[in-house]
Amino acid sequence: MRTDAQAETAAHARYTFRLRVSAGAARALEEEWARCRWLWNEAVARSKKAHRDGEKCGPARLDKMLTEARAGTPWLREGSSVPQQQLIRDFGKSRAKALKDVKDRLPMRQRAGMPRYKKKREARPTLNYTKRGFRLNDGRLRLAGGIVVTVVWSRELPKPPSSVRVYQDATGVWHASFVAPAVIEALPQTGRVIGIDWGVREVATTTSDAHDLPHPQHGRTAAQKLAKYQRMMARRQPPRGQAASKGYREAKQKTAKLHAKVAAQRTDTARKWAKNVVRDHDALAVEDFRPRFLAKSTMARKAADASIGAAKKALVEMARKHGRIVHLVHPAHTTMDCAKCGARTKHALPLSQRTYTCTACAAVSPRDKNSAHVMLVRAGLNPADAEGVRPVGTPSPQAA
Repeated sequence: MRTDAQAETAAHARYTFRLRVSAGAARALEEEWARCRWLWNEAVARSKKAHRDGEKCGPARLDKMLTEARAGTPWLREGSSVPQQQLIRDFGKSRAKALKDVKDRLPMRQRAGMPRYKKKREARPTLNYTKRGFRLNDGRLRLAGGIVVTVVWSRELPKPPSSVRVYQDATGVWHASFVAPAVIEALPQTGRVIGIDWGVREVATTTSDAHDLPHPQHGRTAAQKLAKYQRMMARRQPPRGQAASKGYREAKQKTAKLHAKVAAQRTDTARKWAKNVVRDHDALAVEDFRPRFLAKSTMARKAADASIGAAKKALVEMARKHGRIVHLVHPAHTTMDCAKCGARTKHALPLSQRTYTCTACAAVSPRDKNSAHVMLVRAGLNPADAEGVRPVGTPSPQAA
């Protein structure tokens, strides 16, 4: 079992806001991104050459490459050095991660992969600025290089940010993502605990019937309109090497907006559910489920629409924000163990079998509910009843 202790006081959080960008600022941001993209591709080319020649391409070599490139290229020197340095550091981290995965001999499907070239028509602008590369003044974001944009402040930042990422999404809208120290907003103690099991028919099955999360089916609702836009794109797709027509760009824009809408609906549903769970319980036993294998199964589309990963992420972030304890429980054999006596079945249960019957104590319960109670047992919370109330005299998780 992997335990996430009480919220880390030094943890940071991201706060994303929409930007209002003028035509001049948008042109300046795109020019800055063109310089950074050129640097990235140059770093990829030199990394491949160093690999062929058996040479090292560490951080010092990459920094030297940036210094030489800025000294010998006036066009590159016109841009700010802050996002260029951050891009080189990101490249070094990506390359080091890929080499580490190869050294650890991880399976191919689990490796990060070496950094690849960023194509002009496919890569979206992303610029990272450290604290010395930006400042906030009168609600406006002033970036290094004289770029000024207006931030749509939907909420206040808890503390001054340490860095910001300015990027453009698939719909063409610019955003600013600030990194600031997270502030814990403590909630009153409730004396209750909860176990959470992830699934496809229901996104989350808990030990409390009132906190189960049914499948929202946002993707299924938008499937018909999405298919229409994709057919429009297929009919208007330009031949290779030719520029896209206006109709193709419009269909692509509509498709991107619909995808963004569905993603926002999923995030909103997950955050509202997570807030209810965190508000009503002191400790959470959550299945540390990684739904990667579902992408290769017959349930791939429904599992993707369930967005289990988004719900789990929202739950952990919400618990950290409000100072709740989260126990991440390993999912192995959680569907085979009995929550009452701890006995394990001798064979794996098929997905079609939705009722769990213990062969040792003859306990009968819904399969997912039994798994949710197993989470509590493995986390050491051991609730007294189905609603997750601790036995009388048991110390709270914080006291323990």
